Amino acid sequence: MKNNKNIFYFLLTFLCLSIVSCTKDFTAVNTDPIGRRTAEAHQLLTPALVNVLNANMVRNWNFNNQLMQVTVEINDSEGRVFRYDVRRNQADYTWNNWYTNLTDLRDIYTIASRPESLNKSYQAISLITQSWVYSLLTDTYGDVPYSDANSGKADIMEPAFDKQRAIYEDMFLKLEQANQLLKEGTAIVPTSDPVFKGDVSKWRRFGNSLYLRLLLRVAGKAEVSATTIAKIKQLIDTAPAEYPVMENNSHTARILWNGTNSSTAVFSSPFMVNIRAVDFRNMPVCDFFLGKLVNWDDPRVDPALGTASVPRFGLDRGPDGWVGVSSGYSPGSGVVQQTHFNSDTENKLTLQTDVNTGIIMNSAEVAFIKAEAAAKGWISGPVQNYYYKGMADAINYWMPAYITNPTDANFQNYINTAGLTWDASLPLDATAFGSKSQMESILVQKYYAMFLVDFQQWFEYRRTGHPILPKGPGLVNGGRMPARLNYPLITQSTNPTSYRNAVAAQGADDINTLVWWQRP
Repeated sequence: MKNNKNIFYFLLTFLCLSIVSCTKDFTAVNTDPIGRRTAEAHQLLTPALVNVLNANMVRNWNFNNQLMQVTVEINDSEGRVFRYDVRRNQADYTWNNWYTNLTDLRDIYTIASRPESLNKSYQAISLITQSWVYSLLTDTYGDVPYSDANSGKADIMEPAFDKQRAIYEDMFLKLEQANQLLKEGTAIVPTSDPVFKGDVSKWRRFGNSLYLRLLLRVAGKAEVSATTIAKIKQLIDTAPAEYPVMENNSHTARILWNGTNSSTAVFSSPFMVNIRAVDFRNMPVCDFFLGKLVNWDDPRVDPALGTASVPRFGLDRGPDGWVGVSSGYSPGSGVVQQTHFNSDTENKLTLQTDVNTGIIMNSAEVAFIKAEAAAKGWISGPVQNYYYKGMADAINYWMPAYITNPTDANFQNYINTAGLTWDASLPLDATAFGSKSQMESILVQKYYAMFLVDFQQWFEYRRTGHPILPKGPGLVNGGRMPARLNYPLITQSTNPTSYRNAVAAQGADDINTLVWWQRP
C-alpha cells in the first residue's frame, strides 16, 4: 500500500512539472521557424492574379463561350448554359474566387502604404487589380459588397451591397489615382509580377486601358454620359500623353503559361488543370463563331498557316469538314459533333496547353473602343484606322509572324478578300438579325478579339446587343440572353439583411434583372 502511494505521488509530481514545462515552452515550440506572420506586397501579387485568371478562364470556357455561341454541348438534358438554362449554382464559383483573392489585392495597398514598406507602384497595381476584379463582380451580379467588402478584420461580417453606379464612380477614382502613382516609375520586384515582369510603365497602360473599358460600358447611361464621354475624349484625344494606353501586343496584359501538360508545374494553364482532355476535345465549335472565320478565310483557322495542318486556334475537322453546330438546337434533333478543339493528348496543336491563353486585356480591345467612340463622334477619327488596328492586333496576338500591322500585304489581302473593308455608308446601329451597321462591324471583330477573355463578350453583348446572335428553337428563358448571374445562395444565409436590401433596390434576384448600366 505504501509503495502504491509513493508511485501516485511520483506521477502527480511528474505531471505537474510537465504541465509547467509545456506551458513555459508552448509559444517557442509552436512557432514556425520558417514561416512569417507578415507578408510583403510583392509576395501577394502573383498568387492572387493567377487564382483570379484561373477562375476567369474556367468560366469563360464553360459559361461565356456557350452563352456567346463560341462552343456548344451535344447534350439534350436540362441545365444547359447554351440554351440560357442557367442554374443558381453557376453563381458561386466566380463570386467566391473573386472575393477571396480581393483580400490579398487590397492588402497589397495597405502594405505598400506603410512607411517602412512604402511603394507607390505597388499601391497603383493594387488599385488597378482591385478595379479589374470589382468590375467583373459588379458587371456579373450588379450591386455587390464593395465599401465594406473583405473587412472581416474590422468585424464587418455582413457587408452592405453598394449600388453599381457608386462602384463605378469609385473605380474611376482608383484608376485616376493609379495613373498618377505610376508616373513616378517606382521599381517593383520583377519576379513578383507575372503580367509585365516589373515594367510599371505597362501597368500604367493597362490601368488606363481598363479605365477606357469601364468608361465605355457606362457611357450610354444618361445621368453620367456627358462626363463619361468627356473623359473618354480626354484619354484618347486631348491628353494621351497623360493617360498612356495599350498600343500593341507588347502592352497586352496576360500571364504566360508554361506550355506543358503538367498539372503541377508553376503557371500551368487552367485549361489543363481544371478541364479533362476528353471534355476539352469533345466541345464542338458553334457555327456562328466558326462560320464567319471560315467564310473570311481567316488566318487563325487556316490549316496551311498552322502547325502540321492544324490551324492556329487548335481546331480539328468534324465528320462534315469545317462545320459548326447550331447553338440553341432543339432537344432530340440528333445533332452530332462537328469541328472541335483539340486536346493535349492528341499530339496536335491545342489551346489546352497554349502559353498565350491567359489574357487579362489586350490591345485589340483598346483599338475597338476607340473605333466605337470615333463612330459615335466622341473622339476624332477616322474610324477605319482604329477598326483596322483592332483587327490586325487581334490576329497579330495569335500569329505575330503573319501580320504585324494594318499596312501588311497579308492583312490588306485578307480584308479585301473577306469583304471586311470599312463601310462608312452603313447606319451607326441596327439590331435586327442579319442587318448591317457600323456597330455590328466593330463589335463582330471585337467579339473575336475578346476570344477567351473572361466574360467580356457577354458583357459587351448585354451593353450593345452586338454581335447579333441567331436564336435557335431550343432556347429557354423566353429566348432572352441572361442579364446577370443571381447572388450565391450562401449570401442569403450569411448576409440576409444586406441581401434583402440589395434585392429591394435592384430587383428580383434572377438572371433577367437588368443591372444599372443595362437599364434605359
